Amino acid sequence: MTDNVEYIPAELTVDEMMSLDSGIAAFQGKHFARAQQLLYSLAENGNAEAQYRMAIMCQNGLGMVVNAKQAENYMRHAAEQGFVLAQHGLGFMYMMGECVPKNDVEAAKWFLRAAEQGLVGAQTIIAQMYEEGRGVAQDAEQAKKWYAEAGF
Repeated sequence: MTDNVEYIPAELTVDEMMSLDSGIAAFQGKHFARAQQLLYSLAENGNAEAQYRMAIMCQNGLGMVVNAKQAENYMRHAAEQGFVLAQHGLGFMYMMGECVPKNDVEAAKWFLRAAEQGLVGAQTIIAQMYEEGRGVAQDAEQAKKWYAEAGF
């Protein structure tokens, strides 16, 4: 996948939609083994919501063995499709050096994408990054802008 791909979600069949809904419910209910069973094939077929949740489970060993490479793969594919939570998640991976090498420039890139979609947590982090000059050029005006967007 490339950075400039416009993601147009494929129509899900009724069965796939039921699997996605059930998988998300299982994930939220902390029934991770069941969530993995329901979400795996959807994630493999490119569903960003399923990929995001599979990434979290792979990263943390929820219902499966920890698999950092697969966690990064799922998170990146979902982020590249424009899934805002995955963009934030990939930014966090880079910021903390979890599943990928620590890289503040990459972290800022992904936080900015999520911030531009209105995710308050990403807006706050990118504001801090601009304030500190971490991964981006220090820029008090950009920091102020993103803090304001986040409601501060």
